[in-house]
Amino acid sequence: MDRYIVKIRQAMPDGDIWIKESTYAQTEGLRAIYATAAEKECLIVDGCKAFLFEGEAVGGIKICPLNHANRLVLNMEIGYTRPQAIGAATASFGCGDRLGLANAGQLAAVRQTRVKPVLAQQSLRELYLTGRSYDDVIDAASWAVFKSGYREGYGADGDHLKTKQEVEAALEHGCSMITLDCSGVLKEPPAQAEALSRAYERIPARKRLILEEEYLNLTHAASIGITYTRQTWMEILVTYLDAVELAEEIYMELICSRGRRIDYEISLDETVHTTSAAAHYFVARELKKRHVRISSIAPKFVGEFQKGIDYIGDTESFRRNLRIHCVVAACYGHKVSIHSGSDKFRVFPVIADETKGLFHVKTSGTSWLEAVRVIARNAPDLYRRMHWIALEHLDEARSYYKVDCDVSVVKPLDTATDDELPAYIDQDDSRQLMHIAYGILLRDKKMQDEIYASLRKNEAAYRRQVEQHIEKHLISLQCL
Repeated sequence: MDRYIVKIRQAMPDGDIWIKESTYAQTEGLRAIYATAAEKECLIVDGCKAFLFEGEAVGGIKICPLNHANRLVLNMEIGYTRPQAIGAATASFGCGDRLGLANAGQLAAVRQTRVKPVLAQQSLRELYLTGRSYDDVIDAASWAVFKSGYREGYGADGDHLKTKQEVEAALEHGCSMITLDCSGVLKEPPAQAEALSRAYERIPARKRLILEEEYLNLTHAASIGITYTRQTWMEILVTYLDAVELAEEIYMELICSRGRRIDYEISLDETVHTTSAAAHYFVARELKKRHVRISSIAPKFVGEFQKGIDYIGDTESFRRNLRIHCVVAACYGHKVSIHSGSDKFRVFPVIADETKGLFHVKTSGTSWLEAVRVIARNAPDLYRRMHWIALEHLDEARSYYKVDCDVSVVKPLDTATDDELPAYIDQDDSRQLMHIAYGILLRDKKMQDEIYASLRKNEAAYRRQVEQHIEKHLISLQCL
């Protein structure tokens, strides 16, 4: 490496250049290192594969921009920069980064833990609201990984996808994890007995009768405390059979054929009803029978996992609920996944205990909220305008996210001093207001430019803020 750095400096004797030695990577035919030259970030490469990169040749080296085309080549040549499957045997933490600026802080937080990060985690809703693409999200994560010198592996999650077309697009763009949101095919079982029987009998007999005989006489389920009465069995089959079949179809048609490992998560949580252990057992057992390899299942738990605030509910009830889901997951070799996991500090120790440290916790908007905090602290006038816009468009923001924020209890903005503004990110109702308003704020090009300019001006502060906040999550999850 020393000779390579000498070569770079000789090629640019008069250049204003700073080289980050911890990013140096070498593979057959290629040497690469991250640097800043003339105050611009760049990748400096040489070797017989340097021609693969876009850039300017100078004195035997090539100075390359950190763009999408070069990210694809970097992923191809330097494996640890490429998203990869994490698997069911390793704890994972979904970070989410709606701006493409948080990955450095997130990486700093996970670096000393046993947890693998899913850095590039975006739902189609988030992509739409931020105006970003899968390429944008994975570009940001890949370059952050290389710039930080992090070599432990990270994932990219096509989050909350509902159709084959959506899954195929995420896989084509390099996602290493697919979260299948089954809410579009989960049926509401009729409450009345006669209506339930009719719905049950509409399931083709060749499927229904075989499964009925199997599950109503299942000794293994009984051995772990799960029983199926005829009514609960009918409710489960009516509700979940289509979800199992969709998961199987997507796996067989799209995931098996990729030629690479993919983490496959089944999300059952986007419903109004708590997922029973018997339902979890049915889904997991059926997928295993059908040779569908999953890494995690996300049940809907008791209590409330609202966006951006702590768990609402009795923690002991949650513990009992989580415990039986962990028993089912252990039987079938997948992780329990906790969605809307941002800032759920009341139950993080419970999650750590009951999962024995093997979990997937998914967070998303919490890094955005730390960006808003940094803006409130360093650009109070900008924060005030963001807050007013969020209030004006609250009803629209609620159409995308279910929250219970009551803005009438938030201190009126015109009575607050600049020093009091960061505290708005600690108050639950104003916190949720800013959490769900990100799309409205970012689709305004002038506002978006101001937000990015402020965060880039305060880049070091934002990185520290994200690192500390994600680290707080990981400490509470007993990962440090």
